[in-house]
Amino acid sequence: MAREISENIEEYLETLYKFGSKDSYVSTTTLSKELGIAPGSVTQMLKKLEDIGYIDYVPYKGAFLTAEGNKIAQKITRKHRILEKFLKDVLNIKDENLHAQACAMEHSLSDEAERAICHMLEHPDTCPDDNIIPACDFNFESCEDCLNDHLDFDDIEERDFNLFSISQLSKGDEGEVLFIRGSDDALAQCVRVGITVGSKVKIEESESPNFLFYHSK
Repeated sequence: MAREISENIEEYLETLYKFGSKDSYVSTTTLSKELGIAPGSVTQMLKKLEDIGYIDYVPYKGAFLTAEGNKIAQKITRKHRILEKFLKDVLNIKDENLHAQACAMEHSLSDEAERAICHMLEHPDTCPDDNIIPACDFNFESCEDCLNDHLDFDDIEERDFNLFSISQLSKGDEGEVLFIRGSDDALAQCVRVGITVGSKVKIEESESPNFLFYHSK
C-alpha cells in the first residue's frame, strides 16, 4: 500500500527539489526562508524525513533528496508547473497569481486529471517561468504513446525509476534517452538526427533540448 503523504511533507520535498540538484545539499536556512518556518522546526522535519527515507540530512550542511524523495518531489513539482501553465494559457490568470493558485491546487490534483491537462496542453516542456516540467510517472516511451493508449487509467503502469531532462546535464556528460516528450513533430525531429529511445547521448553544447529525458540511479 502506498504511503499517505501530507501536504506539509510535499512542500518540503518540492522546495528541496527547487533549490537542490543531484549533487548538492539545501541548507536549513534556505528552507526556513522559503517555507516561512522557524529553523528549529525545519530541523525537526528534516530528521523525520530522513527517518522515512526521503532525504539524507547532515547537520550544519543541509538536506539532499534520496531517489524515493526525488520521485515524490518531481511528481508534485510537475503538478504545480503544469497547473501554472493551465491557469495562464487556458484560464488567463494573471502572472502574479499563478504560483499561489497552483500551490492551492497541486495537492488535490489527481494523476488522472493531471494527465488529461497534459494532453489538452499538448505536452508542455516548461511552465510560464520557463522552468522545466518534470516527466510524468507513466511508463510510456513518448507522449504520443500515452496519447494513443486506451487502457483504463487504473491499469496504466508507472515507472519504478526517476527521469531527468537531458537539459539538466552539463557539457561532456552522457546519458541514455528513455523518454521523448512532445508530439509527432518532436519524435520526427529526434529521428532526423538519429535519436530514439535507448540512444546514448553526450552533451556537446551548453544548451540541450527539454523534451529528452534520461535515467539516473
